[in-house]
Amino acid sequence: MRKLNLIISFLTILLALTLILSCKDKTKSDSSNASKKFVLITMDSIDEHWLSVKKGAEDKVKELGNIELIFRAPAGKTDPNEQTRMAEDAINQKADAILLAPSDIAALSPVAAKIKEANIPLILIDSAISTEDYDAFLSTDNEAAGELAGETFAKLVNGKGKIGIVHAQPAASTAIARGKGFETKIKEIAPDIKIVSVQYSDGDKARALNIATDIMTANPDLVGFFTSNEGSTIGVARAIEDMGKKDTVMLVGFDKSQDTIRALENGTLKATVVQNPYKMGFDGVQMAFDILNGKKVERLIDTGVNVVTLENIDIIK
Repeated sequence: MRKLNLIISFLTILLALTLILSCKDKTKSDSSNASKKFVLITMDSIDEHWLSVKKGAEDKVKELGNIELIFRAPAGKTDPNEQTRMAEDAINQKADAILLAPSDIAALSPVAAKIKEANIPLILIDSAISTEDYDAFLSTDNEAAGELAGETFAKLVNGKGKIGIVHAQPAASTAIARGKGFETKIKEIAPDIKIVSVQYSDGDKARALNIATDIMTANPDLVGFFTSNEGSTIGVARAIEDMGKKDTVMLVGFDKSQDTIRALENGTLKATVVQNPYKMGFDGVQMAFDILNGKKVERLIDTGVNVVTLENIDIIK
């Protein structure tokens, strides 16, 4: 009888251990299969550029499955403080990965350090920060893109004349690099081009329109504009159209949208340097996913550009 009781006790303990280990394995499996939370923070939710980034991210999330994508953006334009708050919220909400398009090269650097401290993968989209506290950066080679714009522009104005430049934000790394590339190339190949004004619209179309109108009014002999983002490009194009100067004031801009396509078709925009924002979002999610799964990723990815004119407009339609 005693022997039987010992056997029963042993079997009971063995069964209990089996159940405990089974539950532990299930918990581990459930944890590994739990839905991941990715937070995408862009500069705004207005420009089609950022909506393309969002679409790319959404499509990759659908492809991978088991990921919740949260899209955040300031209500207006150029609000690094709001972007910082959104990133801090993502940290507090224990996001598994953060994809960030910083609107200010310096102002977003402190929160990048906080993200690193929280051991959350940080993927930069489109624009840089002034620290190395990130895991990967998907962007255009903006300085090279600015040089391409400069080459295109110099040909349009026959290498001479007064021109204006309208950027989005003065502290955005994209504006800095594109402006540098453009101005360097102009000085190199067309020294007779004179830049009479460099202004900032915050990417706001109405503000860009007013800026361009003022520049053209002050410089009746102006031969053209270079604009480095979609909002500035469309605002300046509308100013040129309003003043009836599409045949005398050449415009080379940046980015693709339905508005830039219309501006190319009606002749107010002569060329636009088109990035690949969809690829930035699509590949950005993949890179975050790979990092979380222990894979090595390239730290710097150039997503490429095309110079689009009326002649090759079909590539962006």
